[in-house]
Amino acid sequence: MVCLSTEQYFLLGFHFVLVFGGNCGPAEYTTSDGQCCPLCGIGLVVRKDCTSSTSTSCIPCVRRTYMNVANGLHTCFPCRPCDPGQGLFTRTECTTTENTICDVLDGFYCIGYSANSECNFAVEHTLCVPGQRTKAPGTKSADTVCEDCPLGFYSQHGVNCTAWTDCAAAGQVKTEDGTSTQDVICEVPGRSHMFLVPPFVLTTLATLFCFYLARVKHKKGQSSIIFNNTFLTMLGCFPFTNITPPTEPSEKPRDVIPVQETNHEPVTSYSWYDIYLNSIFPSILVKQFSYTVQINY
Repeated sequence: MVCLSTEQYFLLGFHFVLVFGGNCGPAEYTTSDGQCCPLCGIGLVVRKDCTSSTSTSCIPCVRRTYMNVANGLHTCFPCRPCDPGQGLFTRTECTTTENTICDVLDGFYCIGYSANSECNFAVEHTLCVPGQRTKAPGTKSADTVCEDCPLGFYSQHGVNCTAWTDCAAAGQVKTEDGTSTQDVICEVPGRSHMFLVPPFVLTTLATLFCFYLARVKHKKGQSSIIFNNTFLTMLGCFPFTNITPPTEPSEKPRDVIPVQETNHEPVTSYSWYDIYLNSIFPSILVKQFSYTVQINY
């Protein structure tokens, strides 16, 4: 179906009446008084009908009007507008002999055509939503074809479907399942620092404890320290067995603090360093172990 304006239909009807309404030739039109006059050519319209002594007077079409056929009309056809609101743009400008040629804008497709197969109305392509992929992109004559993503795939922008990330293959753990619009969420397994602290603490305590045992001095007798000899070896401490110091010290240490004997118990002297270590490692800490190591002086 030809899509023309009301004015164009009127002008064309009037033209056919003038041309074919009488007994005039094919290159003539019939005037209002029944006289046959020569037609004006394309791009021209009648300014003045012919007379018995003069031919038809023609004038060219003005700007934004055209005439693409020989005619006996007095008015040119208006040029066709290409409305972007209808999804169209001007591909070829109108001239005095040709109408405007419109085309479909990018991102639109035509849904209405004229008789000469020119588009006169277009609408935007459908946009695929997240969770879908574009199976077939839209053209100037067809809409976009969308398709849902299959299970195990996702699409955030409605363009392509992407497979969910394999967390195990990446050495990670899955913390959240994927959907049709979102990938699975993976995280690197965290290392707990709670397992690193106890060995460090135990090593430090064992080292200081060994140092404490090495500094303990007994002036008389034997002292039994409840401690596992095997554990001492594991800690790197030497076994405190059969260690015999000189029977008589050549000189009294400067930092020895005398301890008074009571009930005929041997008098034991400790250095300030011994007292300091003893305050850090009370004897109750030592009594928690199960075996006895004999230290002899």
